[in-house]
Order: sequence, then structure tokens, then C-alpha cells
Amino acid sequence: MNMHLYPKLAWHGIIKNKKTYVPFLLTSIGLVMMFYIVSYLTYNKSVKQMRGGGDMQLILSWGVPVVAFFVVIFLFYMNSFLMRRRKTEFGLYNILGMGKGNIARVLLWQNLMLFVVSIVGGLGMGILLSKLAELCAAKMLSNQASLAFVIEPSAVRNTLFLTVLSFVLILLYSLGQIRVAKPIELLHGEKTGEKPPKARWILALLGMLLLGTAYYLALTTKDPIQALLVLFIAIVLVIIASYLLFICGSVALCKLLQKNKKYYYKLNHFVSVSSMSYRMKRNGASLASICILSTGVLVMISSSLCLRIGEDASLHTRYPRDLEVSISTKDYDQSVAAASYIEQQVDAVLQASHQTRKNELAYNSLNFAALRQGGDISVKPYTEVSGTQLVMLNFVTLDTYEKITGTTETLGENEVLLCMFRGTFSGDALNIDDQFQFHIRKQVPDFLEIGDNAIATYPTMYLVVPDGETMSRLYEYQYSVYGEKMASSYQTWLGFDLDCNADTQIELEKQLEQQFADNAQTHQEYFYEVKSLEMQRYSFYSLFGGLLYLGILLSVVFLFGTVLIMYYKQISEGYEDAARFEILQKVGMTRKEIKKSINSQILTVFAAPLLASGVHLCFAFPLLRKLLLMFGLSNTPLLVGVTGGSYLVFAVLYVVMYKATSRSYYQLVK
Repeated sequence: MNMHLYPKLAWHGIIKNKKTYVPFLLTSIGLVMMFYIVSYLTYNKSVKQMRGGGDMQLILSWGVPVVAFFVVIFLFYMNSFLMRRRKTEFGLYNILGMGKGNIARVLLWQNLMLFVVSIVGGLGMGILLSKLAELCAAKMLSNQASLAFVIEPSAVRNTLFLTVLSFVLILLYSLGQIRVAKPIELLHGEKTGEKPPKARWILALLGMLLLGTAYYLALTTKDPIQALLVLFIAIVLVIIASYLLFICGSVALCKLLQKNKKYYYKLNHFVSVSSMSYRMKRNGASLASICILSTGVLVMISSSLCLRIGEDASLHTRYPRDLEVSISTKDYDQSVAAASYIEQQVDAVLQASHQTRKNELAYNSLNFAALRQGGDISVKPYTEVSGTQLVMLNFVTLDTYEKITGTTETLGENEVLLCMFRGTFSGDALNIDDQFQFHIRKQVPDFLEIGDNAIATYPTMYLVVPDGETMSRLYEYQYSVYGEKMASSYQTWLGFDLDCNADTQIELEKQLEQQFADNAQTHQEYFYEVKSLEMQRYSFYSLFGGLLYLGILLSVVFLFGTVLIMYYKQISEGYEDAARFEILQKVGMTRKEIKKSINSQILTVFAAPLLASGVHLCFAFPLLRKLLLMFGLSNTPLLVGVTGGSYLVFAVLYVVMYKATSRSYYQLVK
């Protein structure tokens, strides 16, 4: 056989089926482009040299395997549809005398052509847009990007490897389909129907049970330590449940609708329900995929956008003063002496820079974790104990409290003042392992800035004790329980504001670091730490900006998947329904009735994933709120507004995608 025939047949097959191959090529080019951009930003030296760029690259590196996974999955999905459409053509070749080896050569040439277009187009677009992506990254980090145009070799290598691997796997799968199929099966492959799955009621109930379990976990999980694990488990359960409910539950729903004579025996309902029930196995899988991808887009965009919008509030909550210095000690008297030492070192640096402290806050404290059950506190390493709750105990002395608040209080022996943060307490007694029995004289309002506790989702109990002796006894007890490696230290903290710009503040932080380092040999009992709000600002920008950037990139990839699933679903059903509606028209069904029936079917089918993703998002909200608390974001109204706004914007975009893809269906069934 003429060797030039194979590439001609391959090219002719692509041109003949351009309605299906053009979306494949556009999507594959877009996916390759997105993977190159993510890889480019992960490896680019210019991004790494930005302030906070290293942290952003670390976050973006998490997205590289995720994007690679979905590139392979989406290319496989598109190829499976293309193979279904081409089986009739290959069956005809087989009957006309071409062996399966000849068909395999046609497939080889076809995959080679698709690969070349995808890699050239995807890499080309990725390289062209990489500088724009770098500029956007610099904008998120409030940095200036280099104007030099760079092609990142590592990103090119990874992109080539992923694309080659994807098309090799696709080719092997396609060859396997041709090899095991009989000629008659190939000839009628496109017209092969789908049977509803067996035991659909059992699987539908299983799907409802799994979904209910996931929702229950999301609503009832209060422990931050378990939140991430619960999120992973809930995601797996929701994915499995969505497929079971859309495949089996939708069939069960169609059967119930068919039993409802008032609903079913109407012309538009009769045709649409019968059609959906007949092929719901494949239909339901596509709808479940759309639902899961839509939920993924909504969760990533709403959470990352909320973090980005609220980053300044989170920053000031975590760092309530422009500059803060803390010293850890193992002795209460050393902790008291450390306060004077900090002031001396700070004043030495500020006087040399002609700066003065403003709005200062200073205190000594002792804090350690424990387990709480009502008014009983148990000091021991955290384990899962029924009925207990993780709590942070933060102790300050009465004189420290009076200095901070400017008030005067009186505490007797074993009496304390209590301030609850992220939690409630009722009663007037507090028992710590039967070692300390405190009487709560009264509960007082907040008197300390949140600071480190801003990233904790568990409650904190601020307890004002009478004197340093009580603090020492508490320290010794928790030290005996936790041991040297786990025990907490006394904290001496000084925070203050400055009247200077960001660069000066960062320079003062460096000078303070050097000042304490120079005196470290003479004060080896002190473990110091210096932080400035402006230096930490770039850490927040890199973290939240990186998460938002990653969320946007993954959302674009997921939108690619949503659009192509919608489009190919419309195309496949259009080809299948064209002959069916032609027959219905011949037996008396008018064009108006056909269009009404089509609208009923398509609206029912495509509204379900959007509504289901909204329900998933609502039940995921409490879990997301707890996870965002770990980033210092406690603004629940902001999260509600951003999540609701994201859903509305996505709903509009979803309708646009639906309208754009449904035109292909209408054209085919006409």
C-alpha cells in the first residue's frame, strides 16, 4: 500500500470531522499552554528573586502535578469521544480491505499530527504569554518584574515530556480499542446505546448515604487538627457520591417521573424523560464531572479571593504593631528582667535612627495547650478523647493586666479573671488536673491583641492570675507533663508603632536583629525574635497571592474541562437525537413541539450540575471557614459575600457556556 496514503487518510479524517477535532486541538493547545505557564512561574529566576517570590513558587509547585493530572484526564476524555465518532469510519476501512495494522498506521499519523499542532501551538502560546503571567505575579507581590524575555528550559522540558506521554497513552488506548473490536462492532460503534445500570436503587441510596456522610463531617468538624484530613475525606466522598447520584440516582428519578402519569404523559416530558433514562449511564458521568469541576472552581476561587481581599486585615490581626520583639525564658524572674533588657536594646537602635516608640504594648505571659471538658482542664499531649476540646491557656499576672487596661482589680488566692477568645465558658470554677482549683471572679473583655492566636481555630482562655508565684507553679507543672522538648516557655513581648515608611521599618528590624545578636553571648538565657509588619507583609502577599494565582490557573484548567465536556456531550447527543427527532417529526410531532421537548431536556440536564455544585458549596462553607481561620481570616461576612458573589458570577458564565455549546446540539437535531 502506498505509504503516502496513511497521512492523507489521517489528514482527511481530521478535516472531515473538524467539528470535533477543532475543539480538541483548541483545548489541548490551551491545556499545554497552561501547564507551561505554571511550570515557567515555578522555575523562573526572576520570580524567585522577587520579595516573597520563593514562597509563591513553592505554592505554584503544588499546582504542577495537579495541572499535569488533569491535562492527561481531559485529553483522554476528548480522545474517547473522538474514537467513538471515528469507529464507523474505521469499520468501513476494515470492511473495504484495510487490516487493523493499516488502521493503526492511520491512527499513528493522526496522533502525530494532533501532537505537533498541540505542542507547537501550546508551547508557542505559553511562551508568548509567560511574560504577562510573570508581570501578573509581580503585581500580586507588589514587586517589579524584569523586562527581559526568557524561555525557561525546565518548563519546556516538562511540557514536552507531559505532552508526549499523554499522546503516547492516547495512541496505545486507541490501538487497543481497534485491536479488540470486531469489524461489525466498529461499523456500528457510534450507534451503540447505553443500558441503564443495574441495581440503581441500591447505588442511588449508597450515593445519598455517602453524600450525607460528607455533609455531616463538614458541618460537625470543629477540631482544626482534623480539618484538613476531614476536607480530604469529604472531597473523596462527594466525588463518589456525585457519580453515583448522577448516574444511578438520575435513572431512579427518571423511573419515578415515568410512574407519575400526570407529568410523564405530556409530549415534551415524555420525549425528554425517555431519552435521559435510556442513556443516563454515560450522560450521568458527564454531568457528575461537570458538577465536580464546577465545585472545584467555586471552592478555589472563593477561598483564595477571600484571602487576598482580607489579607491586610489578617496581617494587622496577626501583627498588631509595626515592630515586635519577644524573648523566651525558662524562669519567671528572667522573664521579668527581660522586659528591661528589650527596652534598652530597642531604645539604643531607635535613638540612633531618630525614631521613637508609639502606642506600645508590653507584657509577660505563659501559654500552653490543654484539653477542656466543661470546667475541667487536662494538661497532656493532644489525643482524640471523646467529649474533650483542644484549648490554649494564656496566663498573665494581675499587675500586667492592670498596666495594660489601666484598671484596678483585686484577686484573692486561687482567684482569676477570664477572657474567652473564640469560645464560651459558663460557670465560676476552673479545675486543672486537680492541681489547680481556680475560682473565676469575673469574665473581662479583650485586653490583649490576638497576635499568634489569630491563626488558631481553637478557643483561647486568657487567665489573669494573682502573682508571679502562681505563674511559676503553672510553668513547673506543664514542664513536668510535657518535658523539656514539648514544654512552653515564658514569653516577654514588646510591640510598638513607628512613624516611618516601610523601607525604614524593615531596616530597623535588621538593625534590631543585629543588636540582639551582638549581645547574645552575654545573655545566653534569652531566645529572642524580632518581626516587623512590613517585612511580614511580603510573606502574606506571597502566600495569599500565590494561593489566588494557583486558584485562578487551576480554575482556568477546570473551565477548559467543563466547556469541553459540555460541548462533546451536546455533540454526541445531537448526533444520537437527530435521527430520533426526525422519526418523531414524521409521525406527527411539530417543530415547535420538538424544540420545546429539546429545551425541557437540555435545561433539566444542565441545570442539575450547577444546582448540585451550589449545594456542595453551601455544606463545604463551615469547613472552609475553619480552614481560613488558620490563615488569620475571621471575617465571616466577607467569606459569605465572596462565596455568594463567586457562585453568581460562575452561574452567569455557566449559562454562557451552556448557550454557546447548545447551539451545536440544535444545529444537529434540525
